[in-house]
Order: sequence, then structure tokens, then C-alpha cells
Amino acid sequence: MSALNMESLTNYGRGESYFDGSLLEYIGWCLVGWLVTVCTLGICYPWSIVMIYRWKVEHTVVEGRRLRFEGTAVSLFGQWIKWFLLSIITLGIYGFWVFIKLEQWKTKNTYFQ
Repeated sequence: MSALNMESLTNYGRGESYFDGSLLEYIGWCLVGWLVTVCTLGICYPWSIVMIYRWKVEHTVVEGRRLRFEGTAVSLFGQWIKWFLLSIITLGIYGFWVFIKLEQWKTKNTYFQ
């Protein structure tokens, strides 16, 4: 085991976890996301989701390690189209899984800095 891996194992669990975002920032990002979604008739809703989620993740520190989000609106838009088509094909049944799929996509694109 390398010295770097050993050091990270000994420091595991010693950091503080916190969220350092502010209410005004959150309100601002939500308003921008809402405006973009409304002005594009919902086409840019995935962009709004990515923008707000990136803000949340990048203001989160877990055990002393800040998180980062690398998802893009384009990749989410592709997933959104796939989920929409699957929902149509299954007469709406797949829609029950969309929330879980979105959470999986967010988690897959979230890393420690």
C-alpha cells in the first residue's frame, strides 16, 4: 500500500461535513433556472437541473473533502429523451423510474475534488 493511500486511510472520517451555500444564491439560481425553462418552453429544463444541482454539490463538503459535479446539460438532455421515449413505449409506467434514474445520473457524475 502506498504512502498516499495509507495517509488517506488514516485521515478518513476526521474532517468536518458542511454546506456553505447561501439562501440568496439558491434563490438566484432557482429564478434563473425557472426563467430559462419558461422562456424555452421546457426544452432547457435539463440545463436548469444541472445548473442548480452543480451549485448544491459544489457548496457541499463531506468529511473535509469538497464535492464536484461533472455532469452536463447535453448528457442529461440525452438521458431525458431516452426516459421520455421509454415512458411513451411503456404507456407511462417507466415514468415511475425516472426519479431514480435521475438520482443515479447525478451520483454517477459527482466526485470528490
